Amino acid sequence: MDSKKPEYMKTYITKMVKISIVIAVIIEIAELLFAIGEPIILMDVLEDTLVNFVFAFPLAMANFYFFDFLGKWYTWEKHPRKRLLYGAIGSIIVTMIVFGLIRMIIIVGIKGRSFQTFLENEKLSYYLIGFFITLLISLFFHAFYFYKELQKRKITEQKIIAGTASAKFAALKNQLDPHFLFNSLNVLTSLIEENPRLAQKFTTSLSKVYRYVLEQKNKELVTVDEELKFAKTYMTLVQLRFEDSIIFEMPEKAANPDARVVPLSLQILLENTVKHNVVMPEKPLHIKIYEEDGFLIVENNLQPKEVIKQSSGVGLGNVQQRYALLTKREFMVYKTEKAFIAKLPMLTKKIKIMDATIERPITNIKELKYNRAKERVQKIKEFYGNFISYIIVIPFLAFINYSTTGFGIPWVIFPIVGWGIGVIFHYAEAYDRHPIFGKDWEKRKIKKYMEESKRNGYE
Repeated sequence: MDSKKPEYMKTYITKMVKISIVIAVIIEIAELLFAIGEPIILMDVLEDTLVNFVFAFPLAMANFYFFDFLGKWYTWEKHPRKRLLYGAIGSIIVTMIVFGLIRMIIIVGIKGRSFQTFLENEKLSYYLIGFFITLLISLFFHAFYFYKELQKRKITEQKIIAGTASAKFAALKNQLDPHFLFNSLNVLTSLIEENPRLAQKFTTSLSKVYRYVLEQKNKELVTVDEELKFAKTYMTLVQLRFEDSIIFEMPEKAANPDARVVPLSLQILLENTVKHNVVMPEKPLHIKIYEEDGFLIVENNLQPKEVIKQSSGVGLGNVQQRYALLTKREFMVYKTEKAFIAKLPMLTKKIKIMDATIERPITNIKELKYNRAKERVQKIKEFYGNFISYIIVIPFLAFINYSTTGFGIPWVIFPIVGWGIGVIFHYAEAYDRHPIFGKDWEKRKIKKYMEESKRNGYE
């Protein structure tokens, strides 16, 4: 922990230097706007900016430590009102104290005047610049910490939701193993009574099928080709019992080899079909598997049983819930006058549980990239529109302020500061490059909070 502290301090001191430079430049720009019509001397501008920095840096550091200390007692999440109130008042007090100390060091320590002379010559007007710096720092820190806490809260909530969903998904998958074995043993018991020879063949085939169940049940997704191959093996078991009473059609392979479905979904649908329909040589059950519009469809002719044995509760609901945890595309079942149809969404992108992205066909990847690029260009256009408006409107407002009050009441400061901070954050959003914290700052912060959430047990 101690070895990391110097690096931690170095990072934040660097950030405070950048913040101070930005504040010093903003103050100098404001001063230049107030001095419209007067000659601009470059060396004077640089000197004034340096003086602004000399004040801004210690003030920024003092406020950083103050907000860091305050955050340990009052968080945005639990005490938002107290955090805002104490933060604003405390920031002003801290800034005024530090500002006075800086002036004292300059006047008494550097210029060599007496402390008594310093106190006698101090005026409240001298501290207006300190108040202005406080306003900038307070706005920045409150915006930064509020955004930081908001992002942290969002990430934590998503991790909790994802963790809960993962546990639920695991529980659903764990239902498949005993469910399949229970139903298979029921079939085997019936075959032993009806046809011992077929029961022996069924047992041999069952071992192969059960091996697939054990291999695939813990996966989130499997390829459609794997499921089709398993469905064929499973239906071989079913046909051992019902022989010619079932007519089964299915494709050898999927049209898209990358298409995926939830594991054992076909087996559950096929089992459901046999369970709920009359299966007799004189009334054969027709089962067909085919693809259509991004779905893998299981269709059978409708000949429902009048009396159905009590269900174990693991079946279509299991498939529906697993899809609901993986995608927004719905697993659908419906009846027509002559058929029962179940539609499994075929997913074509790698996904995570509770991911908000809807799966799209691979053929639309270019379109997806184009849309993202288009959104990025739109954000950049909006930023430049905002920036151009700023550099046009602010001088106009400064001119009005000068014409009406002669800057006796410098109200133009407020749009300069408020709008200026908005432009800075707009830039950060458009270019994903924070002017103070660097490129991909938001991504790095999100990654950091996700790692913190993981360490705190949300994964």
